[in-house]
Amino acid sequence: MHLEEFRTLLARHARPDWTTAIDGVLVSKVDRPDPPAPSMSGKVLAVIAQGAKRLALGDRVYEYGPGQYLVASVDLPVTGQFTQAAPDQPALGFGLTLDPSAVAELLLQAGPGDAPRPGKGTPSAIAVSDAPPAMLDAVIRLLRLLDEPRDRAVLAPLVKREILWRLITSEQGATVRQLGLADSSLSHVSRAVRWIRENYAEPFRVEDVARMSGMSASAFYRNFQAVTAMSPIQFQKQIRLQEARLLLATHPGDVTGVGQRVGYDNPSQFSREYRRQFGAPPSRDAARLRDAARTPTGVLP
Repeated sequence: MHLEEFRTLLARHARPDWTTAIDGVLVSKVDRPDPPAPSMSGKVLAVIAQGAKRLALGDRVYEYGPGQYLVASVDLPVTGQFTQAAPDQPALGFGLTLDPSAVAELLLQAGPGDAPRPGKGTPSAIAVSDAPPAMLDAVIRLLRLLDEPRDRAVLAPLVKREILWRLITSEQGATVRQLGLADSSLSHVSRAVRWIRENYAEPFRVEDVARMSGMSASAFYRNFQAVTAMSPIQFQKQIRLQEARLLLATHPGDVTGVGQRVGYDNPSQFSREYRRQFGAPPSRDAARLRDAARTPTGVLP
């Protein structure tokens, strides 16, 4: 019964750009399967009502379908693909962007023992589980507020906090709880991820980034791999190639220049790695991007 109302609400409020009248709440509707395509995950909770999606992060593959949620706690380069979607039965999904300060506030307000104890090791930045009934109920109540503008401003923030608390205390809560801990291993890795994204075209030494992140080189490498499923150098390559693809969409005739702008001094290496990532050489892929409008392909289904 929950999923039936969930699907109805999502279908009614879906927009082409996925936005809604509630800040941070996204609704998606996709009516066809699509080939794997790269994007950034964002920090988000995604819950599927209908259809299915496959998401790859490094060498890890996540699949989620109706009644399941995926949580991403770091903005990472992923490859997504809708695997079940049709005009008469589109993929329908709900998304909620995650705010680290809101996580920290809830953890501070929780009484002793209310939040689960941190587990050992560093959790992956992305995780999938079945949505608990209480979380699904809160998601549906938040979506109902899209039909109740008078109540929306007062009640939506309260329901969003409830959803976040349900997530923090859920099976995959460890992935989210670290968002709110200033000295967690995830926060250190997030600092490095942000630096690499902002300086992706520049070469770097892993030891220097580890020091900037406040970790030893060995601990940094181990935790970075656990969170992102990639080495720091592999992560930089993913960011470079995704930035190159965005640039080629507007500068299709300047393959060599684009390669240099994202940090490739060798045009042959750029073309080779681009083709391996996107399945076509830069010039051909740029033409394909111009000819076809792409469906959003991030974490949301």
